[in-house]
Amino acid sequence: MPTDLLQTGWSDLDSGELRFILLERIGKPGQYDGRDSNPNSFYLPLAGSSCRIKLTFSDSKQILAIEPGPAFDAAQWKQVVEEIERTGPHKVGRDCSFSSFRVAGSWRGKRSGVQILPPPADAPRAPCEMAEHPFILEYPMKVSDLWPITNFRRMREHRQLTFLLNVLLAGSTTIQPRRPRHLWAIVPEEWVTGQEVKWVQEFYFTNFGEALRDELSPQAAETLEEVDPETYYARVGHDLGGLRVPADLDDSICCFMRLSKANRDKFSRAGFWRDMARRQWTVSFSASFASLAIAVESLAEPGRDNRGAKFRTFIERYAPGRSLENRRKEMYALRSDILHGSGLMEMDQDTDFGWAPPEQKEKDLMDELWGLTRIAMRNWLKNPPPP
Repeated sequence: MPTDLLQTGWSDLDSGELRFILLERIGKPGQYDGRDSNPNSFYLPLAGSSCRIKLTFSDSKQILAIEPGPAFDAAQWKQVVEEIERTGPHKVGRDCSFSSFRVAGSWRGKRSGVQILPPPADAPRAPCEMAEHPFILEYPMKVSDLWPITNFRRMREHRQLTFLLNVLLAGSTTIQPRRPRHLWAIVPEEWVTGQEVKWVQEFYFTNFGEALRDELSPQAAETLEEVDPETYYARVGHDLGGLRVPADLDDSICCFMRLSKANRDKFSRAGFWRDMARRQWTVSFSASFASLAIAVESLAEPGRDNRGAKFRTFIERYAPGRSLENRRKEMYALRSDILHGSGLMEMDQDTDFGWAPPEQKEKDLMDELWGLTRIAMRNWLKNPPPP
C-alpha cells in the first residue's frame, strides 16, 4: 500500500505555495510517466528510479496525494514538513506598485503592518498627472531559509495586496505585467519638433532598495491624507491632489488578512478579474465588461444553476439600491451575449459613432458596473459568507 505523505493539517496551505516548496526542496524539473494514460500523476525530480515523490492531482488542480518514490529521502522530506509547518520568522517584503494618483507621502497601517511610501527621489516619474505613478508597497510576510521560496511569497503577497488596493483606493492601483508587451510608441521630447516613433518594451525599473527588510522603512516627511470613507468613495477624483486614502483602509486590509483560505481565494480571483477589466479597456470594451461581470461572479454563490439570478442577488445584497432590477438584468444579458459569442459592444465594432442610443446605453451599463463591482467587493470583504 502506498504511503500518503500529504498531511490533513495542510488543507489551508496555498496549493501554489505547496507546489513551489516541493520543487525547491525535492528537486526540479519534474516529469510525467505515461502522460496519455496517467495525466494527473507527476514525479519529482524525475520519474522512474530517480523519483523521490509522486504527486497525484485532482481535475480541479489540487494535490490529492504525495507518495514516496524509489529514491525517497526521509531527511529531505523532513525539511519540507518543517518549511510548511513553521510559523515564522516574519520580515517586511517590498515591491513597486502603481497608482493613477501621484504618491507624494506615506501611509502606515498600525494593525495590518502594510505601508505605502513614495518612490525614491531618483525614480523615473510620469510628466503628467493622468498616468501610472510608482510607489513602494511594504507588507509583513513569512520568510524561508531558501531565497526562492521567500521571493515567491514576497511576489505573491505583493500581487494580492495590490489587487486589494485596486478595490479600496480611488482610481486604479496595479503592478507591471509579468509578461510585458513589445509595442510601437510615440516618444515626445521637450523642445523637440515632431514626435519620434520607436518599437519599445513595456517595462519599469528603479532602485527602490532592499526587497526584504527586518522592519518597516522610516515614514516619509509628508503623510497621505485620510478621508472619511463615505466622502472618499463619493468624491475623490483627479483634482491634482495626489493619492489620498480612506480612513478605514487599515481595517479593510485587516479584513482581507482574516479571510478564510476559501474566501481569500475567491476575493483574489475577483481582484484579478477587476484588474483585467482595467487592462482590457483600451483593447476591447466587451472583454472589459465581461471581466467585471466575472469579478462579481467570483464572489457569488457557486453553482451552474440560474447564474443570472445569483449575479443579480449578489449585487442587490452587497450594493443595495445602487442599481434597479431591470438594469441588473440588462448587465447580465450583455455579459451572456459577450461570453457566449453572440454579441459585441458597439465600441468594439465599426458601427460605433460615439453618440447614439445603442452606444450610450452600453457605456452607461459599463460605468455603472465599474462602480457596482467596487462597492460590492468592498462590502463583501467586510461581511464575507461563512468559510
